[in-house]
Amino acid sequence: MALLAAWPLCAQPQFAREIFKELIEINTTDSTGDNTRAAEAMAARFRTAGFPASDIQVLAPAPRKGNLIVRFRGQGAGRPILYLGHLDVVEAKRSDWSFDPFEFREQDGYFYGRGTQDMKADDAILIANFLRLKREGFIPARDLILALTADEEGGSFNGVEWLLNNHRGLIDAEYCLNADAGGGTSRDGRRQYLGIQAAEKTFRSFKLEVSNPGGHSSLPTKDNAIYHLAEGLARLAMFDFPVRLNEVTHSYFERMASIEQGQRAADMKTLLQNPPAADAIARLSATPSFNARLRTTCVATMLSGGHAENALPQSATAVVNCRILPSDTPAEVERTLREVLANPQIKISPMGQASVSPVSTPDPKILAELTTAAAALWPGTPVVTGMGTGATDGKYLRIAGIPTYGVGGIFTDADDVRAHGRDERVLVKSFFDGLDFMYRVMRALGK
Repeated sequence: MALLAAWPLCAQPQFAREIFKELIEINTTDSTGDNTRAAEAMAARFRTAGFPASDIQVLAPAPRKGNLIVRFRGQGAGRPILYLGHLDVVEAKRSDWSFDPFEFREQDGYFYGRGTQDMKADDAILIANFLRLKREGFIPARDLILALTADEEGGSFNGVEWLLNNHRGLIDAEYCLNADAGGGTSRDGRRQYLGIQAAEKTFRSFKLEVSNPGGHSSLPTKDNAIYHLAEGLARLAMFDFPVRLNEVTHSYFERMASIEQGQRAADMKTLLQNPPAADAIARLSATPSFNARLRTTCVATMLSGGHAENALPQSATAVVNCRILPSDTPAEVERTLREVLANPQIKISPMGQASVSPVSTPDPKILAELTTAAAALWPGTPVVTGMGTGATDGKYLRIAGIPTYGVGGIFTDADDVRAHGRDERVLVKSFFDGLDFMYRVMRALGK
């Protein structure tokens, strides 16, 4: 009790807020920011709290690309638990925002600033709770590792991939809780469910290009690079990849069928039948968030063509971005694109590298502790395991054989998602609720 009295609960919210503010006001964009500065600032907090210097590492593969790794020593009763977040944020122009995006402000019940949703609120929560547990004298049964990394949002020096390739021992763990995924969904001020991510799609873009000799625009022909590309994209717009459920998405729709009501609930139940009814699939597919969980998706995101207004186009290009299910492969998706575009004049080139991220089979013991923590704070709020439709650094860990679960306690309004957007914000109450939730989780799993 003396240790707890030395670190009163009433002090924790203000302490976490100070960390949150410091992180927001350090620009960590790829273009002009400095991830190393943020990592060093947080490392200083751990040193002040009494963590041994040997257990605090700031490692950078390049200037401004620092990664912070902290080890909270336990009793060695098992392999470590890794807690993961990223310190970098997407670009934010002052001209696009109502105020300086790198100024932390509290207004009308919200915290504002670039990274409040994605994901410096969660970073602050992880840091504050590691420090709180240390100050309380908590000794975990096994080591707890905190990794806050660079270049999750883009850039050439992804921190998790680099650490796995060069310093795997520092982050190797039995499993990982990734704070950049999962979290709560609310609508109209009411909590709908707390999501736990156990799988995610793979990001892969393809460049489409049509070349042509061109000529004078006064002598047009049907052999036009822009027309060829446009016709192919029109076919792609009408195409849907087949529905493929895995163990995680099957569980997701099964659980959501008990949360939703009316036709939507009925359609989710029908979806789980073999074979599912086509009309139920069509209705669910009309909702983007459900459609993205049902199938691989490919969508045109960039387009350019021609070189002069009075000349026939010599080239036309487009970028198609695909989000690939764990059960599909980039090679299969590329073959499907060729079939759908149905024009040998459209050259298809994969962009970058892509590796499919396997499913992390949900661990009943972990789910039980997460459910207990959620029930204590939000009685009656369902806990739903699902698949992320975007991509996080969790994919590198899953590929490396470390099961990874997206876990967070911050609830976001489904109709007000501002991550990567202007005037990004998070509810003040939701931030502090998330702080409490993760403290309960970390303490329970660390016993």
